Amino acid sequence: MFQSLRFTTRLNLRPVRWNSTASPTSPPLMAKIRSDLKVAMRAKDKDRLNVLRALISETNNAAKTSSPIQTDLQLLSLIRKRAAASKEASQQFADANRADLQENEDKQVAILEEYAGQVETISLDEVHQIISQEIAKLQEGPNKPNVGSLLKSLFAPGGALDGKPAERAEVARIAKKMVAAA
Repeated sequence: MFQSLRFTTRLNLRPVRWNSTASPTSPPLMAKIRSDLKVAMRAKDKDRLNVLRALISETNNAAKTSSPIQTDLQLLSLIRKRAAASKEASQQFADANRADLQENEDKQVAILEEYAGQVETISLDEVHQIISQEIAKLQEGPNKPNVGSLLKSLFAPGGALDGKPAERAEVARIAKKMVAAA
């Protein structure tokens, strides 16, 4: 007649874990930022606390996109972008005679620059030298070197800057100047 489901046995069913064990790696600087956040909380340093919370928030938001922040260089570009925005805001506050708001933005810029200085990158002299060598290689060919082909050859697997701590935006800026001069 009617058989209760409560007493039926489940055969060959095991609990399954649906979460993966591979977690996205966070940059080493992010660990320092998280520990400094705790120190800022204890010290009640409001300015540093706001900056660090904003950085962590943007990093967490980027983790949900197709290009999460996984290296110190990616974090450095985020920090520099926030610093540039704060400098722009500081300038606007100065133009509007709002010294109190300008002072807050200047403090944020100082904190961001402090963290940006902790990321090791290739010196500008080395970047200039590598780019000039690569331009010389490209000039040997029949085509005149352009910025796109230069950057592609620099950052390609096995290229001169492949795997080295060089910020792409900075390299691109230098490459544009040197290709225009060549």
